[in-house]
Amino acid sequence: MKRFIAAILAASVVAVAVVPAGATASSTGSQNIVQVASSLPQFTELVKLVKKAGHVSALACKSKLTVFAPTNAAFANVPAATLAKLGKDKTLLKSDLLYPVVAGERLATQVEKVSSLKTLEGATVKVKVKAGHIYINQAEVTEANVAASNGVIDVINAVLLPPGT
Repeated sequence: MKRFIAAILAASVVAVAVVPAGATASSTGSQNIVQVASSLPQFTELVKLVKKAGHVSALACKSKLTVFAPTNAAFANVPAATLAKLGKDKTLLKSDLLYPVVAGERLATQVEKVSSLKTLEGATVKVKVKAGHIYINQAEVTEANVAASNGVIDVINAVLLPPGT
């Protein structure tokens, strides 16, 4: 019975769809990026930091965005000293949280055709495709095109930090 209830809960949490070919993410998502991330348990650490930095309105805006979102497991691999540094410096945290965010809705088929993307933080991230997998700097995109009303979330397996952090 517990497994049955857990399966129903898991199915209801995954109200986010991967965008089918030919569709835009905004045509399939009814929640904004922050609402989608908040509804998924794999992003609790990211959502906590976004709230702490005061970036909820920036990511819930009507402008189209692409967010390369690290999972809780990715945050677990960040050195404790780095997380402590970010936790103490709100300006640095705000800046670093804009590094994995790109203006415009960029589906995976668009991302894989470029070699770099300029981020809202101002720096660029490198894009590589290896064996059919997309990498943003060192982070692999493990799930692409998670739909939101104001863009897409690409799930990544490592935290992206700008140079010098």
